[in-house]
Amino acid sequence: MAAQSQPTKLSKEEVIKLIDQYQKNNDEDAQDRLVIQYKGLVESIARRYSKGGNIHEDISQVGMLGLLGAIRRFDPSYERSFESFAVPTIVGEIKRFLRDKTWSVHVPRRIKELGPRIKATVEELTTKLQRSPKVQEIAEHLEVSEEEVLETMEMGQSYQALSVDHSIEADSDGSTVTILDLVGQRENGYETVDQRLVLERVLHVLTEREREIIQCTFMENLSQKDTGEKLGISQMHVSRLQRRALEKLRNAVRTDAEKVENSFQ
Repeated sequence: MAAQSQPTKLSKEEVIKLIDQYQKNNDEDAQDRLVIQYKGLVESIARRYSKGGNIHEDISQVGMLGLLGAIRRFDPSYERSFESFAVPTIVGEIKRFLRDKTWSVHVPRRIKELGPRIKATVEELTTKLQRSPKVQEIAEHLEVSEEEVLETMEMGQSYQALSVDHSIEADSDGSTVTILDLVGQRENGYETVDQRLVLERVLHVLTEREREIIQCTFMENLSQKDTGEKLGISQMHVSRLQRRALEKLRNAVRTDAEKVENSFQ
């Protein structure tokens, strides 16, 4: 069976002519020839942003929409090549898709837009300072608050959540183990009383504000955002206080357990 011949590469003049035919007459044949001509370009750009991930096909389709948009809007009177107009259009569509559609949880647009700026600033300051920049230095460089930088960094972890079917290791037989395999079904209700008794014994290590945070987030099951609104502080402040309180409690529980163990020796 003879190999299928590759489509002949169009010249610049032929590209302009086909675009003109499509724009004036809605010529679908002309559009199809242009799509075939630049399909490889779209795929190349898509691979750069998908990095082999499972959203490559989606990004390719979005890139193709960007190509079609470029074909509709290109104006040859500006005396620039179609490629120089199409590439930014395709990249723009892909970036909008990544910004708006691929986060695992809802994140404010300002956070999505600040994230890439922080990444670029970290790279720039690391090269300039020959060390990792501090949060304060990043904030000053971007002219934003330190809290916005911290919030963006923390929210950035929500970009793509792992599926419960995600393989995390393989056993000796070569089969995979997923997150779902490790999700236990043990009933923890029987331990609740003991846990509360232990917690009551170590709560004294917390400040009043830290106890309020633990009460809201763990006893009342409020989110960090709702806790912040209730206490009149920011969500990031709640997050920092919660982490500090939990560390104190872990250390206190460990010490308490050692005292109990020693008492039986």
